[in-house]
Amino acid sequence: MAMATIPQPDLAMSTTAQETPPAMPSEEPKFGGFTRFEIELEFVQSLASPLYLNHLASLKYLESPPFIAYLSYLQYWAQPAYTKYLTYPGPTLKNLELLQQERFRADILSPDVVARLMDEGAKSAAEWPSS
Repeated sequence: MAMATIPQPDLAMSTTAQETPPAMPSEEPKFGGFTRFEIELEFVQSLASPLYLNHLASLKYLESPPFIAYLSYLQYWAQPAYTKYLTYPGPTLKNLELLQQERFRADILSPDVVARLMDEGAKSAAEWPSS
């Protein structure tokens, strides 16, 4: 699913909806034409981008307790039943794990940290087996 902009997470979603991962794409209710599964998949995949993490930090999302709780909730993507839907599971899950740390949420504002993460991503992509 490719959209022109990366959606911001819906922090107004009910607490009960956030306590359990969404069902796999099926007869789920739609939000703006997309299922909760699709929306969360697109958002969690955007976390693979260090530049996007820096953007979230610059907007102070990474200081917001409801947003931090949402990031914690999104850890269900590490389960194999969900990981298989991620395009870039390595950086996506690594950054999601790093976002659980208060120190990282503060450090991602640094251009040096963003550059290091981008360099690490480029290096691992270049080393990935091409066969």
